[in-house]
Amino acid sequence: PRLLLADDNKANAAMLSGYLESLGYHVTNVPDGVELVAAALHQPPDVILMDIQLPSMDGLEATQRLRSHATMQDVPIIALTALAMPGDRERCLEAGVSDYLSKPVGLKELHQVIQSWLQRN
Repeated sequence: PRLLLADDNKANAAMLSGYLESLGYHVTNVPDGVELVAAALHQPPDVILMDIQLPSMDGLEATQRLRSHATMQDVPIIALTALAMPGDRERCLEAGVSDYLSKPVGLKELHQVIQSWLQRN
């Protein structure tokens, strides 16, 4: 399965990519929301993992832009975020995010969530 990972924290992105690649996923990393949208539209992934707090375009705006394209309607978008204020989860889901995991994300939990979305599609 192809995953698209958007995280501006290089260390975090490298750790997540390494773990997911060891499980057999093909992971493409992008550092910001603009590149996320461009990469996803160029070659739609099986699942998108993204930080909500991204430079140049935040994850919520990126999600809304992606969801406006027919090819992106059914691609699972999983938000990985340190946001923990009341209402943050609801704002993410209203923007079109499929699922929401709080940072720090447990690697096994992340794998289980990805698998559950892949099985649905």
